Amino acid sequence: MKTIKIESILDVFENFDELPKDIKLLMDKAKEARLKAYAPYSNFQVGAAILMDNGEIITGSNQENASYPSGLCAERTAIFYAGAQFPNSKILRMAIVAGSNHNITALPIPPCGACRQSIAEYEVKQEAPIEIFFMGQTGKVIKSNSLSNLLPLMFDKSVL
Repeated sequence: MKTIKIESILDVFENFDELPKDIKLLMDKAKEARLKAYAPYSNFQVGAAILMDNGEIITGSNQENASYPSGLCAERTAIFYAGAQFPNSKILRMAIVAGSNHNITALPIPPCGACRQSIAEYEVKQEAPIEIFFMGQTGKVIKSNSLSNLLPLMFDKSVL
């Protein structure tokens, strides 16, 4: 038997004001998208904004459904739209802002497992990393230089 060690390297900004100007703009777009979420069941709204290599910014918000599996997270709403509208463009970065309608969410909220897998698909497809910035409604912002930091043992087309 052999043991392997897997490490993730993430950058932590103490607050929104520490971010570079271009990232603040993308995070602001995610904040705006969050307000468009349809979340009557969880009361947890999420917004995502994606910067494409062609300069386009695509946004998405979570869209719930009484039949829970039929809803869609903000990250997948945005990334699937980006893939459908700009199939030959690369995704440079994604910003995610999430929070509860019942109390202030101050911890950074990363993408769920299904969203991580979907982001991984696009990272593999474009053969380039996607930077991911995520936060709650307030507080610290975490940056991952690649989805592989959040999903180190990715399942992808190489195993099919």
